[in-house]
Amino acid sequence: SSEIHSGGSFRRAMLGGTSFIFRPVVVRSLASFASCSFATAGRVTRPSLFVSKQLLSTHAPSEKPSGVVERYLGKSSERAAPEFKNRWLMVLPAFATHVCIGSPYAWSVMSGPLTREFGFVTPSASDWSFGEATMPLSIVFALHGISAALAGKWQMKVGPRKAMAAAALCFGGGLMIGSAGIATHNLPLLYLGYGVLGGTGLGLGYTPPVQLLIEWFPDRKGLASGLTIAGFGSGALLFGPASAYLMSKFRVLPEYLGTMDEVETTTRDGKLFAEVGDSVREVVMANAADLAKLSCDVAEGVYVVGTGNTGAAAAVLVCGAGYMVTMLASALAIKRPALGYVPDGFVPPVTVTTTNAVATARVASGNVDVDALMKTPQYYLLASTFFFVACGGMGLFAVAKPMMSDVFSGSLPAVVTTSFAASYVSTLALGNLCGRIGWAQFSDKFGRPLTFNMFTIGSIPLFLAIPFLVQSVVDTGSAVPLWGFIGCTAAAITMYGGTYACLPAYEADLFGGKYVGAIHGRVLLASTAAALVGPALLVHLRSRAESNAIADLLAKVDHSRFEDVFGAPVSSAEMLLQAKTLTINKLMDVMPVGTVDPTPFIYNSTMYTMAGLMFAAAISHKLVKPVDPKFFEKDIDEKH
Repeated sequence: SSEIHSGGSFRRAMLGGTSFIFRPVVVRSLASFASCSFATAGRVTRPSLFVSKQLLSTHAPSEKPSGVVERYLGKSSERAAPEFKNRWLMVLPAFATHVCIGSPYAWSVMSGPLTREFGFVTPSASDWSFGEATMPLSIVFALHGISAALAGKWQMKVGPRKAMAAAALCFGGGLMIGSAGIATHNLPLLYLGYGVLGGTGLGLGYTPPVQLLIEWFPDRKGLASGLTIAGFGSGALLFGPASAYLMSKFRVLPEYLGTMDEVETTTRDGKLFAEVGDSVREVVMANAADLAKLSCDVAEGVYVVGTGNTGAAAAVLVCGAGYMVTMLASALAIKRPALGYVPDGFVPPVTVTTTNAVATARVASGNVDVDALMKTPQYYLLASTFFFVACGGMGLFAVAKPMMSDVFSGSLPAVVTTSFAASYVSTLALGNLCGRIGWAQFSDKFGRPLTFNMFTIGSIPLFLAIPFLVQSVVDTGSAVPLWGFIGCTAAAITMYGGTYACLPAYEADLFGGKYVGAIHGRVLLASTAAALVGPALLVHLRSRAESNAIADLLAKVDHSRFEDVFGAPVSSAEMLLQAKTLTINKLMDVMPVGTVDPTPFIYNSTMYTMAGLMFAAAISHKLVKPVDPKFFEKDIDEKH
C-alpha cells in the first residue's frame, strides 16, 4: 500500500493551499502515490502526481541494505518481482513454517516418557508428575498468544522475513534448551526452553505466513489462511512418529533384577528398595498393565531406578535442530507480492465510489485500526468463542495418548497397544489438518458465521457421547464403540482446527484486512488463556476422578494382602501415592475378584465439562454482530 503522508501541510498542498517543504518521507510518499494510475470504473480513483526524477534523486536516493541480515531478511528483500505470478509457490515456505511450530500438538507422545524418565517402566518417586509433564504444552501455547499479541507491531515494522527468522531461532533453540532440561531432569529449564522460548518462537512465526498468503490470495482468504494453518495442524503428524522413532533409537533399557517373587523389597517413606550387589537401591515394580503402555519388550518384575533412559532428551534435541534449519530456509524463501498485485480474474471489492459534489469528507475504509480493536464488542465476543473452543481441543491434545491407553487398554488389550495409542495421536493430528483445510473451504462458500455455529453447536453432542461409548466398550468388550470414540474426538478436533484456520478470515470480515496480522495477534490472547485453562482443567478433573477412584478401592481392599504386596499398612496409602508406588493398576492386583477397574471412567467428568464449554461458545458466538462503522479507520479523502 502507498505510504501517504497525512499531515496537514501535505493536505493543504494537495488542495492548492499553502506550500510546504518536501521532506524525504514526503518525497517517498509522492513517488509511491504517483505510481498509482486511475482505477477502472467501480474502484477508488486517485489523482496522478508527476514528480521529477531529479527531485527524487536529490531528496530520496535509493538506499542499499547494509549487512547480511538486512540484505537477505530485511524489508527491502521481501517483495517479489512484478513478473512473479506463481502464488502457489509461496504456500510451501508458509506451510513448512507452520508444520514446525505445530509440533507441540503431539506433546502427549512425550508426556508419558517424561513421567518415567528414572523409573522407565513405571514412574518412580523422583519422576515428574503427569501434570508437570503436560505443562510444557500449556506454556508453549500461552506464550504463543502473548508473543503474537506483543510482537504484532514489531513484525509490521521489520517485515515478515526477519520475524520468521527470529521465530526459527527462538523455536528451534527453545527445543534444544528444553532437551537439556530433560537430560538434567531440570523442570524449570524445560519450561524455560521448550515452553517460554519455544512458545515465543511459535508466536513470532505464526501470523506472518498467514498475512502473506492472504495478500497472495485476496480472492480466497479462507483458503489462504487454511492452507497455512493446515501446516500448523499437521505438525503433530511429523513430530509424533519422528519423536517416537528417535526415542526408540536413543533409549537405554533399565537394569532388571527379577520377578516380584524373586526379589525381596522393603518400603521406606513410601519408596521400594532392594539389594543390588553391595548397595541398596531404589526400585520399581512393573506389572502387565504397566508394560502395556510401553513400546519396548520388557518383562514383568523389578527394575533399578535411574539405570534406563527413555531417549526423550535426544529426540527433542534432534527435532529442535531440524526445525530451526527448516524455518530459516522458509524465511529466506517467502516473499510478499509486488505492489499492485491482483490475481488474474479477481476484481477487488468496491469500498467507496466517486460522485460529483462540492464538499470533501473523510470516508470510512472498512478497516479497524489495531489500537481501536479492543474498543469493539466484537473482539471480546469472538475471542470468548475462540477461548471456549480452544479449551476443549487443547485439553484433548494434552492427554491424547495416555487417555487412549488408560481408557481402553484394559478392556481391549489386543487392540489398544502402545503403537495404537500413538496412531490415535496421529489420527487427531490428521483431523486437525483436514479441519483446517476443509472448514476453511466451507467458510469461503457458506460464510464464517454459519461455520462457527457448526463448530460450537456441533461439538456439544460429540463430547456428551464419549462417556456412553466408553461404558459400551467396558460392558461389551467390543471394539465398535472404540471406533465411535475415535470418530467423535477426531470430529471435535476438526472443528477445533477449523476455528484456527477460519479465524483470520473471520477477523478480516469483521475488522477489515489491512491490519489482520496484528489483529490476529490480539485475538490469539484467547489462545493463551485456553492453553493455560484447557489442559490444566482436564488434568485436574482427571486427577480428582483418579483420587476418588483410589479412595473407593481402598475402602474395599483386603488389608493383610495390601500390606504383603506394598510392605506398608493401608493407613500409609497417602505416602505410597506420593512416592508413586501405589497406583490404580497395582491396587487392582490386590482387589477382590470381580472388582470393576475404574480407570476407563476417570475422563468422564472432563467430557461433560468440555460439552459445557462448547455451549458457552455457542452463546458467545450468537452475540457476534457486524462492527459499528464508527470504529472504522477514516483514511480516504473523497468528494461527495
